[in-house]
Amino acid sequence: MKAVLIVVSIGLLWAQESFAETITRPKSKIHPIVVFDPITRPEEHCLALNVYYEARSSNLADKYAVADVVLNRVLDSRYPNTVCEVIKQGPITNNGHPKLHKCQFSWWCDGKSDIPKPGDAWIEAQTIAFNLYNFANYRGITEGSTHYHANYISSPVWVKELQLVGRIGSHIYYRWE
Repeated sequence: MKAVLIVVSIGLLWAQESFAETITRPKSKIHPIVVFDPITRPEEHCLALNVYYEARSSNLADKYAVADVVLNRVLDSRYPNTVCEVIKQGPITNNGHPKLHKCQFSWWCDGKSDIPKPGDAWIEAQTIAFNLYNFANYRGITEGSTHYHANYISSPVWVKELQLVGRIGSHIYYRWE
C-alpha cells in the first residue's frame, strides 16, 4: 500500500507518494490527512476549522480573507487574544456548550458536528491556516476587517457601526472606522 505524506517546505505543501513506508488502516474508516493536530498546533487547527466551515465552497482569496479577519480580531483589544478564543467567542450554556446561533462564527454554535470531512477542502483549509498563521501569506487582504457576512445575508444590524471594505468571493467585509 502506498502512503501519502504531506511535506511542509517554505510554507507550501506537496503531496508525495512514499513506497518505503506503509500505513495500515482499517478499511472501514476514512482518515483525513492532517498537517497538524489540535494538540500540537491548536491555533492553526482552530483557524483551519473556521476557514473550512465559513468558506470551503468559496474562492481562494475569500478563504484567506476569512482567516485574515480572525487574526485581525486577535490583534484588536475588543476581542480575545487567541485564535481559538476569537472563534469560540460567545455566550455559553450552563452545561458548557455554546448557545445555539449566538456566537461570532455561525458554524461554532449551529449544533452540528465540528469534525471536518476528510478530503481536499479540509487539506486546503489546513494549508491556508498554516501559511497565514506562520508565514503571513496574504496577511492584510481584508485591509483590517474584523467582520464579514455571507453575501446572501441581508445586512446585519452591526454593519451600521462599521466601514464597508468590500466583497471577496461570497463574503462582504467590514472594519471599524
